[in-house]
Amino acid sequence: MPNRDDAFPAPVRAALRKLFEEDIAFNQVLGFRTLSYNPDRPRVRFDMRPELLGHPIRKILHGGVIAGVLDATAGYALMLAVLKAHAGETVTSLLGRFRHMSTIDLRIDYVRPGRGAHFLATAQVLRVGSKVATVRMDLENDSGELIAAGTAAFAVG
Repeated sequence: MPNRDDAFPAPVRAALRKLFEEDIAFNQVLGFRTLSYNPDRPRVRFDMRPELLGHPIRKILHGGVIAGVLDATAGYALMLAVLKAHAGETVTSLLGRFRHMSTIDLRIDYVRPGRGAHFLATAQVLRVGSKVATVRMDLENDSGELIAAGTAAFAVG
């Protein structure tokens, strides 16, 4: 897969990283780190921590954490798609386009227990319309095993 991280200028990447990793408090709680700004297949990572466990004896991720991670990753992918579609605008104008984005539907398929030292989430925007966007997401553990997959619909207009 070609590296598309240079698709956005450094100030846009820095603003997006700050927004996604620091300004969105839930993402900060999860410990998200952006690994890719590739608008075709962005990647984020987070580490397993005791506060993310849903089953303390089996040491697996909470199902709500998995759903939240996939939802947030879908939002990140959609942000990149919006940035790509409106390249050339100011950083402030671009970030302002996100204020009306919200999840309106989320479906998660839990494939196997969430075990691992860290996890990678990816997403692919399938379609962006004038009012609704559709995104597909995957969550894998550090061994490359698929933990969960999902689709989401977002209000965008």
